[in-house]
Amino acid sequence: MIGEDDVLVRLSAVESLEELGYLVLQAANAAEAITLLERRPDIRIVFTDVQMPGTVDGLMLADVVSKRWPPVKLFITSAKPLSRPPPTGAKFLQKPYVFAHIEKLFATALVT
Repeated sequence: MIGEDDVLVRLSAVESLEELGYLVLQAANAAEAITLLERRPDIRIVFTDVQMPGTVDGLMLADVVSKRWPPVKLFITSAKPLSRPPPTGAKFLQKPYVFAHIEKLFATALVT
């Protein structure tokens, strides 16, 4: 699942991952992401931007995911440094990121 409020960034990431054969769900904010996670037990990766609209940002979303869905792999991205460490096991990627790096991280995450 991709959690990103910027439509162009989100669609670009979704398109790139779908070209690799992944089924990708989209969320424009943390509330949508949590709803998807509650409805779809098959979600294995959450890739989220930190800055998202609403009262829950991407870092808080990562905290919720790590507590409620511990097997889900977490990737957090932002153009700014994180204000605090991410949850244990989550990986941080500074924007702008290279998509080839994302591809390798996803492939590795799904194997482990």
